[in-house]
Amino acid sequence: MSEPSQLDAWSAALARELGIEEESLGHTGALLDVARDAAHAVARPAAPLTTFLVGWAVGTGRVTVDQGVAAVERLAARWTEEMPG
Repeated sequence: MSEPSQLDAWSAALARELGIEEESLGHTGALLDVARDAAHAVARPAAPLTTFLVGWAVGTGRVTVDQGVAAVERLAARWTEEMPG
């Protein structure tokens, strides 16, 4: 089983366990991209926390997935310029 197939199978199984419709998994690529951006701009542990926070914001209706992804992209792009360390 290849890496993407394992990821797809895991995501589908986890969605079922959490009671999430599998059709909602259409943004997996975008979430992996923001995880990468956070890991590279901030620190590796920022990746899971970032995806959690975007998911939380989406789940509570504060933003759409696209808005959440855009917010992470904006912040990550300027992080190294504006933040110390």
